[in-house]
Amino acid sequence: MTTWFTADLHLSHENIISFCNRPFPDAATMDARMIAELQVRVRPEDDLWILGDFAISKATVTQRAAVRAMFDVIPGRKHLIVGNHDRSWIRELPWNSVAPMADIVVDGRRLFLCHYPMITFPGARRGALQLFGHVHQNWPGTRNSINVGVDRWGFCPVTLPEIEERARHLPVNRHWDEVEPGCPLSTESGD
Repeated sequence: MTTWFTADLHLSHENIISFCNRPFPDAATMDARMIAELQVRVRPEDDLWILGDFAISKATVTQRAAVRAMFDVIPGRKHLIVGNHDRSWIRELPWNSVAPMADIVVDGRRLFLCHYPMITFPGARRGALQLFGHVHQNWPGTRNSINVGVDRWGFCPVTLPEIEERARHLPVNRHWDEVEPGCPLSTESGD
């Protein structure tokens, strides 16, 4: 079993293409690419964590039906961390879980999941990573708080080893010593 992470798919959201300079001519092409990437990577026994903004929020009946059809062909156990665009109709899809945040352990590594980036979070002093979306292509994150949004990962879901590798090359948050004084920041897993 593998655990996958992604954020900010914005399925069926035509305007997100220009807002985020996505390389697609239309939402249908964008949606097809992201669904194909999920189907290639995620297996039925895997966990897929979507850290917010799964689809267009103000959807027509036709868009809602299209989003539901896409939801149904995404493999794995699907978990939603609620984002600012995840209206009730999105939260009511048959997710395996829906929460504003989650504190989980994957391969011995504590992960704190939230749609929004955070400076500090549960487990931060002990090597936890915080995974987020929301900011799209604008910011990759820091050594211990990493953007898993599709705009930063080639429109693909990612695994913890991929996230940890990227984290090693990100800077330490410049406010770390202010919010967690006396706690050195590392990318090693902690308890």
